[in-house]
Amino acid sequence: MIDSLPFERHLLRKGVGTRARSDSRCADCDRTPLIGERVHRYHDGVMRCELCRPLRREEPVASDLVHGPAHGHCVVKVTRVAA
Repeated sequence: MIDSLPFERHLLRKGVGTRARSDSRCADCDRTPLIGERVHRYHDGVMRCELCRPLRREEPVASDLVHGPAHGHCVVKVTRVAA
């Protein structure tokens, strides 16, 4: 039997490190938004989570949905129809 525990730990540390270095943290509460949560970007370039948005008077420039790591990598079934 192969001991996969060191490999699993390596993958876990790599994932946590990548997530911690990302710039997707709220500028106010420093929280990483959850998948499916809406985040708001403002004129000054900062991002704020849905929970901190009511604390600001200015309107966001853009609002985005937080996607999971598999976003864009899923298999999509395509059905071709004759013209």
